[in-house]
Amino acid sequence: MALAASHHRLLLLLLAAPAAAAAASGSSRGLVRLRASPSPLATARRICCQSIKAANVLGASPTSDEGVPVPVVHIDQDSDSGATIVQLSFGDRLGALLDTMKALKDLGLDVTKGNVTADSAVTETKFHIMQLGRKVEDPDMLERIRLTIINNLLQYHPESSEKLAMGEFFGVKPPEKKVDIDIATHVLVEDDGPERSILYIETADRPGLLVEMIKIIADTNIDVESAEIDTEGLVAKDKFHVSYRGAKLDSSLSQVLINTLRYYFRRPETEEDSY
Repeated sequence: MALAASHHRLLLLLLAAPAAAAAASGSSRGLVRLRASPSPLATARRICCQSIKAANVLGASPTSDEGVPVPVVHIDQDSDSGATIVQLSFGDRLGALLDTMKALKDLGLDVTKGNVTADSAVTETKFHIMQLGRKVEDPDMLERIRLTIINNLLQYHPESSEKLAMGEFFGVKPPEKKVDIDIATHVLVEDDGPERSILYIETADRPGLLVEMIKIIADTNIDVESAEIDTEGLVAKDKFHVSYRGAKLDSSLSQVLINTLRYYFRRPETEEDSY
């Protein structure tokens, strides 16, 4: 606990300066707008049932048989209306992450708040991030945030390389185990009240995945209102609140979206039409 307290003091020192004042809103043309909206209290109705863990990997990093924990990076667009929340855990091996915070600032981002929690097995670090005085809405920037955090993790904890899909691209040692796209990919759509649906996606991670997923959703004329983006070792587990013309997706549109996403995920592995 003394180590956790030291980490917390270091974060507080770096975060002492106030965040930049909110800038005037610019045009969002060319961006997929991730806008927060209140969650209806209606019970969700499942449209397409497939085995998937809902993207709620906020907690401890699982530990592999070899004793090296699985890194988890979570980007949350729902919990705070004014900031993007980034959460990182890697067992009990994380330091104060001052270099990660500097790297985020070098992207032109303001880290407005940060805290470290620790128990006997897990050290978890959470950052509240803003860009021009508000939460990050540009999918390209969200992907840069994700890759920046993973790249710093690989640099300061090279042992994580074999546990991350990104270790094959940026790490010192690629993962020994590969993820089978067909087995790892699950896509699920559920109702979240009359005005929107929830899209769950779980698939093998790779660079640029987030931007491509949002582009595919937008190309289907579906609006992305908010998102939670998780990287858990070799697998990406994401949740999107989506709507079509201000309403939830009907079963036909849900199936079109599911088929399109599954075709995209499987495309590198097969040349035949998958639906």
